[in-house]
Amino acid sequence: QVSLVESGGGLVQAGDSLRLSCAASGRTLSNFAVGWFRQAPGKEREFVATINREGTIPVYATSVKGRFTISRDNAKNTVYLQMNSLKREDTAAYFCAASFFVTQVVRATEADYWGQGTQVTVSS
Repeated sequence: QVSLVESGGGLVQAGDSLRLSCAASGRTLSNFAVGWFRQAPGKEREFVATINREGTIPVYATSVKGRFTISRDNAKNTVYLQMNSLKREDTAAYFCAASFFVTQVVRATEADYWGQGTQVTVSS
């Protein structure tokens, strides 16, 4: 069993930056691929970014490529999402997800564990 806890969300203005953290407990996070997803009100949960177990291969959704950076520190059992040049359309609840079986988590159905989410609100 893995427990995931996201933090770092908040209310910011367009153009600002935030760094989200996903801290794991219960099992070693290095055994899991991790992804970030987001869900805006009235919309489906969508893929944002993912990273493999070693932290060497990041993959991004087109909408965030060049602005967001996913990274991980396996020694700290934590995965990060650095979000720069935030836009209003980035407003959503952000969730991290971990998978033991896939190399990258690009679909919500691939996740074995989810965090409770952290809210990001970007005002213009």
